Amino acid sequence: MRAAVRASCLIAAIGISPAFAQTATLLEKFKDWSAYTNGTPKVCFAVAQPKTSNPPKAKRGPIFFYISRWPADHVDGEISVKMGYPFKEGAKVTLTAGAEKFELFTKEEGAFVDKPDQEAKLVEALKKGGKMKIEGTSMKGTKTSDEYSLDGAAEALERMAKECAG
Repeated sequence: MRAAVRASCLIAAIGISPAFAQTATLLEKFKDWSAYTNGTPKVCFAVAQPKTSNPPKAKRGPIFFYISRWPADHVDGEISVKMGYPFKEGAKVTLTAGAEKFELFTKEEGAFVDKPDQEAKLVEALKKGGKMKIEGTSMKGTKTSDEYSLDGAAEALERMAKECAG
């Protein structure tokens, strides 16, 4: 649960804080993914936005997929998704990357992987490239499906790891 709280703070800061956006430093852009660093203690993250979101006219806030590295806490490969809408308590999200399928738990507007070993497995699936699909249902009952390109994911992760080694 501590990971979800930490990731929720990152999602909230990036999604709504102009100060955070001004202090986050773009390390490099790799096709459909970007690597950033920010703050003290230092945090690095790779981020992407969906190429397609369905239904297209659904009322949603910004949508992002993050992979974070928090060297001070010895955390690497922490997954968080900002879905752009709140979830009902206890809702689940399905993430498919290649042939791999993962179930994520939700908190407010975020979706998270419960166990670190599953995060590592998901990160490895993302590095293989291709596409990723994330499906969820909002508090209002709207079913959504977001498709991400994984082009550049492996390179963004490598750049993030280099910047936040330690």
